[in-house]
Amino acid sequence: MRAIVLPKYGGPEVLRVETRDPPPCGPAEVRVRIHAAGLNFAEVMARKGLYPDAPKPPCVLGYEGAGVVEAVGNAVGSVRAGQRVLVMTRFGGHAEVVTAPESQVLPMPEAMSFEEGAALPVNYLTAYHMLYRVACVRPGERVLVHGAAGGVGVAVLQLCKAIGGVEVFGTASPAKHAFLRELGCAHPIDYRSADYAEEVRRITGGAGVDVVLDPLGGDDWRKGYALLRPAGRLVAYGFSNMASGERRNVLRVAWQATRVPIFTPLGLMDANRSVAGVNVGHLWNETELLRGKLTAPPELYTQGAIKPHVGETFAFDRAADAHRALESRRTVGKVLLVP
Repeated sequence: MRAIVLPKYGGPEVLRVETRDPPPCGPAEVRVRIHAAGLNFAEVMARKGLYPDAPKPPCVLGYEGAGVVEAVGNAVGSVRAGQRVLVMTRFGGHAEVVTAPESQVLPMPEAMSFEEGAALPVNYLTAYHMLYRVACVRPGERVLVHGAAGGVGVAVLQLCKAIGGVEVFGTASPAKHAFLRELGCAHPIDYRSADYAEEVRRITGGAGVDVVLDPLGGDDWRKGYALLRPAGRLVAYGFSNMASGERRNVLRVAWQATRVPIFTPLGLMDANRSVAGVNVGHLWNETELLRGKLTAPPELYTQGAIKPHVGETFAFDRAADAHRALESRRTVGKVLLVP
């Protein structure tokens, strides 16, 4: 099989396609031939050596994909050979063939394409978990999401629309604002030409928002926390501010680390605010919790409530271009890799 290999940390140019033996399939595992795989910012961070959960090089990155079951272990009962499925992997997903535990493999809705399937697991699982479990967003609340035109951002907008009555603020470049409005974002904000915090205060008459979903980190966590209304919730789910340029910048990493705010129980009590963190990769062993969240987005897709948006698709041998596209923040929706 062919796989995208990270031989060492560095810029996108270090990625290369290699031929490897297909992974074995254990008794409780499923082997899937991948038709499309998702690319996430976690893999970009891993390529730079900024993602501690990633395996050490040489390795194959990749959290998710969609394809056809090639084989199942004798203890597997939920899927069968020849079935179209979604699959989540703890890295190793950027390959023509992957193996995953049965709990991380899910049949695809009949109407769903492989590209839509590969765009669904990580983004919609993250968004669903943040909105429904962690922040418990309700109709009538205000939500600010950064990177609103990205994979998680699009999922958040669609899920907020499914909840109903949620007023969404989203940061994005001006070229993406019309797209965001179509998805139900009431207030797209150009973070490059204006201070988004000041814009939120202006629009809300100083009241702020109920929920901030922040993948940026550092000082943005501080700004988001200050925007919260009483009983507001800040949900941190990334630290993309550490990644600037195509390679790791040690000085930037150190500087960003100094910008992380310190929240204390007494301070949270006084402000009547909450701070939570989400890292879906650390939920891998929470089988029941993960399975429940994983099954919800396909059901919402079947109901017509959500529809993954694929921004750009790259062949495996153009993996470097895919990483550059995601880093440039010019993309709308999900970036995919296809064998």
